[in-house]
Amino acid sequence: MKLLYVIGSMEVGGAEQHLLRVSTALRKKGFQPEVFAITPGGPLTRAFVEGGVPVRGVSLPGWLQRRLRNERVLAWVGLFYSAAALWWLYWRRRPQAVHFFLPAAYIVGGVVLMFGPRTLRIMSRRSLNLYQAKHRLFRKVEHWLHPRMDLICGNSLAVTQDLRAEAVREDQIRLIYNGVSFERFAQPRSRRAVRSELAIDEQALVFIIVANLIPYKGHADLIEAFGKIQAQIAQPWVCLCVGRDDGIGASLHQQAVALGIDDNIRFLGSRQDVPDLLCAADIGVLCSHEEGFSNAVLEGMAASVPMVVTRVGGNAEAVIHGETGLVVAPHAPEELAEALLTVALDPQRSRMGAAGRHRVETVFSMEACVQAYADLYRGRDIEAA
Repeated sequence: MKLLYVIGSMEVGGAEQHLLRVSTALRKKGFQPEVFAITPGGPLTRAFVEGGVPVRGVSLPGWLQRRLRNERVLAWVGLFYSAAALWWLYWRRRPQAVHFFLPAAYIVGGVVLMFGPRTLRIMSRRSLNLYQAKHRLFRKVEHWLHPRMDLICGNSLAVTQDLRAEAVREDQIRLIYNGVSFERFAQPRSRRAVRSELAIDEQALVFIIVANLIPYKGHADLIEAFGKIQAQIAQPWVCLCVGRDDGIGASLHQQAVALGIDDNIRFLGSRQDVPDLLCAADIGVLCSHEEGFSNAVLEGMAASVPMVVTRVGGNAEAVIHGETGLVVAPHAPEELAEALLTVALDPQRSRMGAAGRHRVETVFSMEACVQAYADLYRGRDIEAA
């Protein structure tokens, strides 16, 4: 069965890494997946290809890029160029199913592939629809596309509730939770070796947040929270901020300097050794203002790290408050600070980590996730939202 996935780019993000794991696993089940990236290139391209999943995409010829010096014009021409390439690939490959991930891919690909051979059309929404308030044109196009899709998937109950509010038919909606591959956590480097490499004392308390530096991920709230409790954490401590800087890194560093905790906040950038970093940490954090269903939360739980998360999207569906971690309100640095301190001072916090690991093993395994996708494409009933 030929599958064509359409996604915005091959950058290191939650949706992109999720698609990487799902598509390579489906290939082992006999499917023939390939990916079209609207913006080609990107660090994950090689991983897809090595996993046996071809990645397609086109860039404007160099001579045309040199001629079109206006960035806005260049962006629009590049978009139309990619849309034409996608349409041609669709006609040539004739996939049995085409699956759109994220808004840009849905809007561009969904519109373009209306003009092509009929096939199973699926969209995956992986975030709350708050972005539609900022981009009303996106909202209009998406609402026009919804009834033209065969299935629309959400990765949390919160996301599927948004879809219902957008008048998506009940028979279209499916719920497929993210999954965690425990192979990535099977042989992590030793805690001591990772800490030594990062020059972190073995006795230090290590917090970790895995999220690209984007305003809605709440890093500013986290730094403010640490500023409130720094004097109450008796032992040395650091917070590892793992993720690509999308433009706010400098302001976050300045905020940490102003609070006198710049030595405690480590910005590590995008990393490929997240499982190792998680296994060297004591407490995980995700303080987003909006979220669909976070892979980072599940991976923290898989590494037996107690999690402190905000009550947005599917976070509270993953983390059981008081059992596998703590759930707090978003945009609330004081409440976040209190929760971080509570877990930091809890001598039994490892029990939360163990409970989190067990929950991921029983509810959020990658095997169950991949099987749900396979059933989706084969037309079998899967859990309705």
